[in-house]
Amino acid sequence: MVGISLLTLVPGVVGGTETYARAICRALHEHGEFEYRAFAPTIATDAATPMPTSTVEGYAASEQTAGRVAAVLRARLAPGRLHRAMQGPGLQAVHFPLTTEVPRFDNLPTVVTVHDLQHLVMPEFFSRAERAYRRLVYAPSIGRAAAIIAISEYVKETIVELLGIPGERIQVSHFGIDHETFCPDADSRDPQVRPPFVLYPANRWPHKNHARLEEALSELRASRPELRLVLTGSGHESARVAEGVEILGRVSQDELVRLYHSAEAVVFPSLYEGFGQPPLEAMACGCPVACSNAAALPEVCGDAARYFDPSDPSAIATALDDVLEHRTEYRDRGLRRARAFTWTEAARSHERVYRSVLDG
Repeated sequence: MVGISLLTLVPGVVGGTETYARAICRALHEHGEFEYRAFAPTIATDAATPMPTSTVEGYAASEQTAGRVAAVLRARLAPGRLHRAMQGPGLQAVHFPLTTEVPRFDNLPTVVTVHDLQHLVMPEFFSRAERAYRRLVYAPSIGRAAAIIAISEYVKETIVELLGIPGERIQVSHFGIDHETFCPDADSRDPQVRPPFVLYPANRWPHKNHARLEEALSELRASRPELRLVLTGSGHESARVAEGVEILGRVSQDELVRLYHSAEAVVFPSLYEGFGQPPLEAMACGCPVACSNAAALPEVCGDAARYFDPSDPSAIATALDDVLEHRTEYRDRGLRRARAFTWTEAARSHERVYRSVLDG
């Protein structure tokens, strides 16, 4: 039996990482060959549904940053209670899909998924405390693991370069797409006659690069005065935004899909992504994409997106204008690209890693 530790998951906080953790548990349960059991915190008891799950009462889960750090440190200093709660009969290996190895196991092989090492690549976007916490937790978890899953070739290369981990210990497994949810809408309007707005679905974190995107919008509105930019995600509440920008905040998945179906395009100017789920979701829904050429995004989007330098607002505006002029072409490319990413294939890739660990 393979255990899946979700103890550090905090609902609604970590975006694509949470999507991955929930989706891979579902796919492993539905398509996997091994027996699985998930270990969930009290604040996310449904995280692995429908995988068989044990709620670990002994882990002091918290939704607040300080509480989360304290819970991890306590679990590392005194893991005995958690071990007793998690070491059921037949447990042969433990996977930590959220990077942080909690609790630490010395008697079982572990697998760790690494989503990014952004704190090493772009430390300026993290507070001193956040950098210290990541250094304390990430490198030891990765270094002890019997095998490492990287969510992109870009992340694998970063692990090898910055942590000195041999590449043969790292298996790349891309995220999938829920194609039943993210799919073209038979009733949606043709991309040539959609409402004049573009969508950026992202929390307002520094690396998401909202300010330059708003500069690009102002430039583009000189020739497209009707164009609006719609922002979803958290952190926009106190932001002063440019004319033509509309903030929706956090939206449900159903509302996000509706936006993908109705937007003229998705624009994604992020400075750093270990993978980049939203552009793929947009493509799967038939929404054209203009995308940053940074980090893992070209690897994920292939030839289906119009790329730009995210540090240059004029380049963003030019790329977005090109997509708006050739929406049908980019829509068709995106639909083809998105079909290559499934959670079933991701589950198979994960099981190959588990099998290699169990075979020694």
